[in-house]
Amino acid sequence: MTTASNQAGFPYELSAEVDVPRATVWRAWTENDHYEAWSYSKPGSVELDPTPGGLYAATVVTPDGQEFPITGRYIEVDEPESMVMGMDTPDGGEEVMRLDLADLGGDRTRITISQTCATQEEHDMAKEGSQMLIDSCAAYVTKI
Repeated sequence: MTTASNQAGFPYELSAEVDVPRATVWRAWTENDHYEAWSYSKPGSVELDPTPGGLYAATVVTPDGQEFPITGRYIEVDEPESMVMGMDTPDGGEEVMRLDLADLGGDRTRITISQTCATQEEHDMAKEGSQMLIDSCAAYVTKI
């Protein structure tokens, strides 16, 4: 559930443009095998149900080998334009992230991730993680 503190907290927005059709980027975010290939997820740990109310789960592996389970739900899904995802937090709450895919024409797509965090520390960690995701996705989709 989004709280007032999240809405009035610490926002960020990150974008990247790629030379692939929007449908290709959508597949990278919504198909288990594709998502696993670029999202730093442990092989076999990705389960995506990209429908409104559907759940997702993955285990992220950091460069130093630490593993972190990520779980949540899809709040809004507007294929192939956008999705709003809620990520479960350790305290039983939910952090909300938005993905927008803009068709720029000529088989070009702008990928945008945005989120508002409750604290500066959460903002900094989330922004760093989202930058890694957007960079990795942008590199991956050109190879599909």
